[in-house]
Amino acid sequence: MKLKAIALSIALAAGVFAANAQTATKGSDVFVGLGGGVITTFNEGLNTPAFYGNIMVGKYITPIWGVRAVIGGPFQNLDEHAGNAANYGTPGTYYNKQNKLFGELNADVLFNIANLFADDLAKFDVYAFLGPTLNFSSVGTEFAPAANQNSTAVRVVEPNPDPLKIRVGATAGLGLGYNITNEWEIALEGRFGVTPSVFGDASQYRKGEGTGRLTLNAMYTFGGKNGKFARAAAAAAAAGYLSKEAADALARDYAAKNPKIVEKVVEKEVIKEVEKLINNEIPASTAVFFTIGKSNLTEQDKARLKLYAESIKDVDATFSVAGYADKKTGTPKINQTLSEQRAKVVYDYLVSCGVPASKLEKSANGGVDPIFFNNDVLSRTVIIKAK
Repeated sequence: MKLKAIALSIALAAGVFAANAQTATKGSDVFVGLGGGVITTFNEGLNTPAFYGNIMVGKYITPIWGVRAVIGGPFQNLDEHAGNAANYGTPGTYYNKQNKLFGELNADVLFNIANLFADDLAKFDVYAFLGPTLNFSSVGTEFAPAANQNSTAVRVVEPNPDPLKIRVGATAGLGLGYNITNEWEIALEGRFGVTPSVFGDASQYRKGEGTGRLTLNAMYTFGGKNGKFARAAAAAAAAGYLSKEAADALARDYAAKNPKIVEKVVEKEVIKEVEKLINNEIPASTAVFFTIGKSNLTEQDKARLKLYAESIKDVDATFSVAGYADKKTGTPKINQTLSEQRAKVVYDYLVSCGVPASKLEKSANGGVDPIFFNNDVLSRTVIIKAK
């Protein structure tokens, strides 16, 4: 059993590191972190906090969901209190251990609450996490034979010929982060876990001991975090609507996380590119991207659609206005309604900009599989095409 647990933990760590190493490219949302704080053990009463440090590596698969592996340690304390620790057989004499060495490996699923509600990646991150954990330490203590001492007494068995013991449990917690830049974030995290005690039979809760950690972490995201603007710019560049240079400019200014600058740059680049297209040919298609669960147009979207409307309102052609939603979030009924609302808001705005309603045909496609780059986020869109 012990060998299987060791193999599992090594495979998990190697798999996470290898997967992230292969995807650690610009804008991939792969991050690493380092932090420190305190850990305390919960028994009948609190135990003296010990120093706790951790390192982590992870990836946000979408702005909302992510995964990470966290290695932590190196100390835990068990105080000499009745109700915390077992005795040595002499009344009033209890086991006491300060700064016992241990290590742990946590596999977390991350849920970013702030990005669920924000129009784009938020300046502040509020996130929850949970997952399994493995902790590693020596056996420590075990109950003494009743023939020698009473049945509640323990004896120390460390050092031990086979000192490493692996215990399996679970942890969960909350984090509050502040994005200093698009790459650097500082976060305060609280994590609670339940595992068999690293102190062995000396702990009154040896089979299911609670531990709490409070850490301050610094995290670095390779290439910066991606958001709606950055992903929309990449999609527009791939579709030929924006030049690669213009799309890169949008992504860079988005990375500065200054909404006012982003609005100006988006509008400037869209105007420049659309005017270029007007002078040469009618744009065959364009797309508007939406935040999860939303169907409202931003000022950037309106600027793009206004210029697009000017280019097509006098053209002898019909254009489809097709709404879509992300299949992996929401129910089919909600996604169908959401795609209808998105198509309608774009259709209505084009008409308000002077495009005859007879030139537009709107449709709603509900939740769909990824349309661009196998990215579900980019399926929250309305695509306008010449028929």
